Amino acid sequence: MDEPDGPVVQECVEGYLFATDPLELLVFRRPPSRGRHWVPISGKVDPSDRDLESALRRELREETGLAEPRRVFPLDWHVRFRSESGDVWRLHAYGVEVDRGFAPALSPEHEAFRWVTPDTARGLLHYDDNRAAVARLVERLAPNV
Repeated sequence: MDEPDGPVVQECVEGYLFATDPLELLVFRRPPSRGRHWVPISGKVDPSDRDLESALRRELREETGLAEPRRVFPLDWHVRFRSESGDVWRLHAYGVEVDRGFAPALSPEHEAFRWVTPDTARGLLHYDDNRAAVARLVERLAPNV
């Protein structure tokens, strides 16, 4: 995937929620008005956010009700893309460990969630960059799972 040139106008974050032993990921389905695609938790970095991780933690609370994940860590991976308006945005990916069986309180941004294996997640996730981030997460966790 070729990344667009030009200045980044908007920073964004996404979180890949997971539990270990065995490794499973929590994926979310957008409602019909947003394409019914399976996606991770994601959102824009707001001016009031201290940094990327605080933006992610805010999005986790807003979209799932999760206040205290077991741990959050950057996947040291990002992708630049064009928004619907044509501006260049940059998306930063994070791993988010949660308790096994965590049941999110869905916001209006999602209509469903599923706990799945990494292979199933890669099959469900709509965007190529989401599948690449799952591969990165699995790679980062490999020595520990």
